[in-house]
Amino acid sequence: MTFENTTNPAARAARIVVVGGVAGGMSCAARARRLDESAEIIVLERGEHVSFANCGLPYYVGGEIADRSALLVQTPQSLKAALNLDVRTRHDVIGLDAAARQVTVATPEGVQQIGYDALVLSPGATAFRPPIDGIDSPRVQTLRTVDDAITLRDGVDAGAKRAVVLGAGFIGLEAAEALAHQGLETSLVELADHVLPPLDTEQAWLVTEELRRLGITVRTGVAAARIVQGTDADTVMLADGSGIEADLIVLSVGVRPDTAAFEAAGVACERGAIITDAHGRTSLDGVWAVGDATISTDAVTGARRPVALAGPANRAGRLVADAIVRPGVARPLPKPLGTAIVRVGRLTAAMTGANRASLEATGIGYDTLHLHPNQHAGYFPGAAQIHLSVHLRSSDGLILGAQAVGTEGVDKRIDVLATAIRAGMGVTELIDLDLSYSPPYGQAKDAINLAGMVGENVLNGTLRLWYASDLDQVAAEALLLDVRSAQEYAGGHLAGTLNIPHTQLREHLDEVRLAAAGRPVRVLCQSGVRSAIAHRILSQAGFDSASLSGGMLTARAVFGDDAASVIITN
Repeated sequence: MTFENTTNPAARAARIVVVGGVAGGMSCAARARRLDESAEIIVLERGEHVSFANCGLPYYVGGEIADRSALLVQTPQSLKAALNLDVRTRHDVIGLDAAARQVTVATPEGVQQIGYDALVLSPGATAFRPPIDGIDSPRVQTLRTVDDAITLRDGVDAGAKRAVVLGAGFIGLEAAEALAHQGLETSLVELADHVLPPLDTEQAWLVTEELRRLGITVRTGVAAARIVQGTDADTVMLADGSGIEADLIVLSVGVRPDTAAFEAAGVACERGAIITDAHGRTSLDGVWAVGDATISTDAVTGARRPVALAGPANRAGRLVADAIVRPGVARPLPKPLGTAIVRVGRLTAAMTGANRASLEATGIGYDTLHLHPNQHAGYFPGAAQIHLSVHLRSSDGLILGAQAVGTEGVDKRIDVLATAIRAGMGVTELIDLDLSYSPPYGQAKDAINLAGMVGENVLNGTLRLWYASDLDQVAAEALLLDVRSAQEYAGGHLAGTLNIPHTQLREHLDEVRLAAAGRPVRVLCQSGVRSAIAHRILSQAGFDSASLSGGMLTARAVFGDDAASVIITN
């Protein structure tokens, strides 16, 4: 969508008013000043702090950031001194008159009207508060501002013993870990069927296991029905009838664009999020918008939704400033990939691009590669697996998305894959990426290169995959062949499988043919490496064969809590 800008592009904006600070707003204001020393730039922030480390708030609650002043990145005074910005805190914009080019602002001194030549809306989002009884309890807190973090930390320091976190997204996970780190008995409640809903099921299970290792009780697939306020504690009643007592309740069930005042003034919105064109212009002349309050088009699937991430907001703010001050040469805002990362205990979980749910919702045909390579050379001390999954378009191998969980090296691989997706690379091009290598840092065949090799094999038919999610159908139609060692097999295997180690398979093909009795053969091992070798042996011997993607490591994660009923131990 493109909106007409009738402002004379040759004339610089004499007064730029930015509504909202922190990521998008302050990035825009700072860039505008660097481009135009003569403009008057006013930043209106409803809160007490205009530039703070909102991504660092959970770490202050958990005590890793000890001094609250470390959360304050800039102050009105420092911004005035460095950039000559007129920053006004506790100034809440409550109205907009686009025809008169002015905003109505509630201030400590009363309501004011402030005119503008260019207006940038960066109001952000507000925490969604579900309409349940007891949600107004003073023990219910959000975690979006410095004051929120101080209130929660004060509650911890005052002796709180039990906490319930409602919502297991990024902030919910970080809040739960922070409270558990402070010694609170912590429960995490999530309506979706697994924590961190943007992750695919098999990756999310690894995060769940780590949360449990931290002592956090995880309740998924259930919502809070009401909160019963008590004298000494509240009780969070869940939809299944169970209750959890809590001294602190953190509400983290999502956010909504904070745009009511601007939508009422005529700014075009979609499901509450501001619609902008490629340069951040809204439907109103002279008005731009950035950040969590705007709607974005997904770079992979084309789905339209707000993307509440600091990176895209910061970069968009810079580009919008360019569009205002240098409209002739400003680059368009890129479509976001949603690249994100979170620490949970010893693990890191990260993702970029499309996940399985979004691909299925849009009908894009895809294959998924599951790999479990080490983050660096296996012979070097400290080697540990990265659990990596890559989605690629079935028709041509275009990389659509990727996710990874592990103790080290996750960020590097996801950032490389995010770059590959942005560049429109196919999976086979990963083979030839010349990545840095030394035993403490990687392998001669890095995880990224390996993903390319597996992807190439899938695309050209050298490798066929089957998936643990299809186990029931596969078991009913095919022979399951486990090519791990006898010892591994005894430690846990799928029912009805034939066990022949891959090193002995060539001598036992007649046994496989007899057991298969004309059925396809579906091979599995621990991680997918040995089963891929076995698949090549079987395929060239005339069998209808396929290898389990990611092996038993991925299968156990797919089965989750049901693994005990699916995997047999001798």
